Amino acid sequence: MKTNPILDQIRQNIPPEMKLRMEISVAIANRIYDILHEKGMSQKDFARLMGKTETEVSRWLSGTHNMTMATICKISSVLDEEIISVKPREKVKIPSLCQNQ
Repeated sequence: MKTNPILDQIRQNIPPEMKLRMEISVAIANRIYDILHEKGMSQKDFARLMGKTETEVSRWLSGTHNMTMATICKISSVLDEEIISVKPREKVKIPSLCQNQ
């Protein structure tokens, strides 16, 4: 497939953290879309439950919208499903700064 050299150059210059943010945004959008599909819900149903417009929900599901943690948590609560998961951190013993000397 022939690609546009200008766009290829732009893609090569995207910082790694921006690429990761885009990948995560798309993964979150896909997760929400999959949950809606599993529950037989439309974007319209979801928007109503969230108290948002269908246009805003459509932006979320495009994978380009930068959602806040508050929005992700509300979506998780409304859908009663985990949207993102974080690997638990191993407990590390932190020395007390107020130890008797």
